[in-house]
Amino acid sequence: MSVNIVALGNERDGFSEDNQQPNLIWSYLGRSALISQIDSSLSASHVGNPVFTEYQACVFGNVRLVVHDCPVWDIFDSDWYTSCRLIGGADIIVIKYSVNDKTSFQELKDSYVPLVKKALNHCSVPVIISAIGARKNGVPCTCPLCTSDRRSCVTTSEGVQLAKELGATYLELHTLNDFYIQKYFGGVLEYFMIQSLNQKSSEKMKKRKKTQKCRRVQPPQLEQPEKMPILKGEASHYNADLHNLLCCCQCADVAFYPEDLSTVVEAHKIILCSVSHLFMLLFGVKSPSGAHDASVVQLAQSLFALQAGDPFPSSPRAVPPCVPPVRVVVKDSVFCSCLPDILHFIYSGAFQWERLEEDIRKKLKDPDKTEHVLEKVKCVLKTPGKLNTVKDCKSHQMKRLYNTSLRLFFNTPVLADVIFKIQGATVPAHRAVLVARCEVMAAMFNGNYLEANSIQVPVHGVSKDTFLSFLEYLYTDSCCPAGILQAMSLLVCAEMYQVMRLQHICELYIITQLQSMPSRELASTSLSIVGLLKKAKFHNSDCLSTWLLHFIATNYLIFSQKPEFQELSVEERNFVEMHRWPSNLYLKQLAEYRNYIHSQKCHCTVM
Repeated sequence: MSVNIVALGNERDGFSEDNQQPNLIWSYLGRSALISQIDSSLSASHVGNPVFTEYQACVFGNVRLVVHDCPVWDIFDSDWYTSCRLIGGADIIVIKYSVNDKTSFQELKDSYVPLVKKALNHCSVPVIISAIGARKNGVPCTCPLCTSDRRSCVTTSEGVQLAKELGATYLELHTLNDFYIQKYFGGVLEYFMIQSLNQKSSEKMKKRKKTQKCRRVQPPQLEQPEKMPILKGEASHYNADLHNLLCCCQCADVAFYPEDLSTVVEAHKIILCSVSHLFMLLFGVKSPSGAHDASVVQLAQSLFALQAGDPFPSSPRAVPPCVPPVRVVVKDSVFCSCLPDILHFIYSGAFQWERLEEDIRKKLKDPDKTEHVLEKVKCVLKTPGKLNTVKDCKSHQMKRLYNTSLRLFFNTPVLADVIFKIQGATVPAHRAVLVARCEVMAAMFNGNYLEANSIQVPVHGVSKDTFLSFLEYLYTDSCCPAGILQAMSLLVCAEMYQVMRLQHICELYIITQLQSMPSRELASTSLSIVGLLKKAKFHNSDCLSTWLLHFIATNYLIFSQKPEFQELSVEERNFVEMHRWPSNLYLKQLAEYRNYIHSQKCHCTVM
């Protein structure tokens, strides 16, 4: 390790006749106790003139000290490349001048300090400015040849200002004796030497660590697994299905007439009874004696009447499909004229109250009649024992008016007109709901099929519990499987009857359950993921089968150890191997790294 010092400037008075005045650098090298083995030589620039003296010595025992002492500033004019090379390679710069040579100082300040700054190029090299000599206070010469005040002294403030410009340390050495050389100048110089050595040692250590880090085998980086396919849920079309049932008039079992029997409006008992206790009374689902609100019974009697010849149903049990619709006469003519709008409101979910108000207002164009009809609708839909208010009839609160729904009629014989026979058991249902919610059943019950004219319909290929869950979805637009296997069975049933939204719900349920399963449980479970994959492919569940393939690939280390992994087809195996995580390359790199860690090269030696 070495320290390079560049000394610039002349500490001698240019007008002094004493040529034996000592040199600052040589005096320090000769007197410092830290310096040993001093060699000196003259060096020249490319023009051949000796411009600086090079000293080489040892400092701090084994540190090589190289000093380039340049007493003339002409090197910046004659050999700019050499001067820049010297300053660029310097660890410490010493600038010297005599306090009794104002002209040389002024030339240094004006001409050469900017060149030093340019050569440094913002490098953080410590600079020591040494003002040498004792100021002579004699009277200057007054002859015309001496008016340039060459004998004027350089003041301390001028030297300090020059040091500020260079960011340098300013020293005044009145004489080059042992105190000023060793204690004063030497102390500052040796401080900067130590700082330079510390900096070089730190940079060397960083470089060594960086080299060692580059040579050291780095642990392999585990890439992130591929993103799983995203399954988007399908929006509910429950209310739209029921509204379409009203528009197409399939399986209608109620016909509303005005008193003159001039027009007819068809509807479905099951839908009307699901939203109104009044219709339950009208169609015999409830008896008048069991009504909690007498006003509902009175309204039913005053508003509707079963046509003569159609007995009041005494038992709402299953009836053959060939039975004609129940004929109901609407006694209130104004209410009857608005009945299509009211039925559209009920079949659409009974929550678009503002739209119903607007439609009736446009049709009647009479505020009193409009209010009359709206009050009748509120009474028809109200919950027994509770008072209706206008506030309760807002769209977002309309469903609070009644506590009945299609769920009440799920798996009950009330108003049922079809019975499914499955696994030796019977499951009652309602054709209107089935036709509205399932296109396959709509074709089955309205086409040229045996089921169209049969009350009892056999079901094959699914269990009773699965079929009940399927029917529950048709009635309520919701399902809650008990587990992955039941969800898969329900998915198969949904695919059989082409109910795509239920199929998507089952897919999402299976995916959610598998994603939440910890790795330990996934490794020990008896559930066959490959079996689920095969079944999903067989039943055209493309989204689920693709996701399961990615799931197997992402958990490759778990599934590759299971016997079911061998059941994958060649195409499926190739897909899993291509998308496996972690990859073969990573496992190979990991094995190499572990071998390197455990090899003898990595063992620490106790010193």
